[in-house]
Amino acid sequence: MVDRPELQWIAGQLPAMRDTLLQLAHINSGSFNAAGVDAVAAKLDALFAPLGASSERIALQPFRSTADDGSIKERAIGSALRLRKRPDAPLQVFFCGHMDTVYAIDSPFQTVRELDPDRLNGPGVADLKGGLLVMFLALSALERSEHRERIGWELLFNPDEEIGSRGSAPLLAEAAKRNHLGLIYEPAYADGNLASARKGSGNFDLVIKGRAAHAGRNPEDGRNAIAAASELITALNGLNGQREGLTLNPGYVRGGGALNIVPDLCVFKFNVRTSQPSDECWLHDQLDLLLTRVNVRDGYSVELRGGFTRPPKVFDEKNQRLAAMIGDCGRALDLDLQFKPTGGCCDGNNLAAHGLANVDNLGVVGGEIHSDREWMRVSSLVERGQLSALLLLRLASGELSWS
Repeated sequence: MVDRPELQWIAGQLPAMRDTLLQLAHINSGSFNAAGVDAVAAKLDALFAPLGASSERIALQPFRSTADDGSIKERAIGSALRLRKRPDAPLQVFFCGHMDTVYAIDSPFQTVRELDPDRLNGPGVADLKGGLLVMFLALSALERSEHRERIGWELLFNPDEEIGSRGSAPLLAEAAKRNHLGLIYEPAYADGNLASARKGSGNFDLVIKGRAAHAGRNPEDGRNAIAAASELITALNGLNGQREGLTLNPGYVRGGGALNIVPDLCVFKFNVRTSQPSDECWLHDQLDLLLTRVNVRDGYSVELRGGFTRPPKVFDEKNQRLAAMIGDCGRALDLDLQFKPTGGCCDGNNLAAHGLANVDNLGVVGGEIHSDREWMRVSSLVERGQLSALLLLRLASGELSWS
């Protein structure tokens, strides 16, 4: 075990961090609860203020989606919070964690409870509010070091990761260009291990229009949008297994009304996961073929909306090198960390696509996220805070180098 005063300081912060986590988790910050997300931002701004970074709130564009009637619906989201310190230091490190959760303001899952002395169950305790405090501990430890001037840092708290980071994507792209490496605080796996390669993701909407008619008197004059959508859904689902690592999930269908009317509208939404950048072109080619077959039919039209939001994250040489550094820091702290590929995606995908090496689940150890069983191990606040802090301290002192 490494014996450094900065790491000892982290160990002494556990009771305070547990209390702060409870405060954060009891603020509902569902992605579309802009007021709740902004309340979390205010708490974080105050928490990080003693570190002396510049602070700015950044308003983001509303989230646009397809409503059940085929129209475009806009929903407000919270502002991003960006902190920066020592932008002229020789090594620039980017930190990121999201403030939003998947639990809407009307969700029944709103409170935290203790499962045992070292485990909490609650909304966002693992994904990702625990990770926000791991960041705080690591950066606080760096600022206590005599070598802190060698590292500049930028921190982005974004409000929309759980809905694809469409609004904050430009901020992530900017950060990738001006930093040397990235540390992202999604939760570690339940066994404590970390992510290597990640699949890419895209969300697509199809608006299928036909022609209404009486279902009994003149059905032949109608063009059934639900029937056309069914053909598309079957064909799209049939793409599964045709390209290694690419999966497609039909996830949402709305259409029709009175049973004596031939339905003239159907909205269909689906998610795609990719393993290689070339998968995106292949999928678009398949979509073009399928949609053309419907659009050439009399009385039908199909509009495609959405697209790929996160390219696949390839575990390339730069990412492997950063992972090796973190693995070495883990061993110094008696942590045997393994890096494993996952089908999930996060802001680490965006950063890697813009060339920034990053490890993206350096947050607390937890599990069963995106459910009312979400839990986190309280002691991992210290454990993971020390892990990131040791990496920073070694980089700052010159024990490790990144170029």
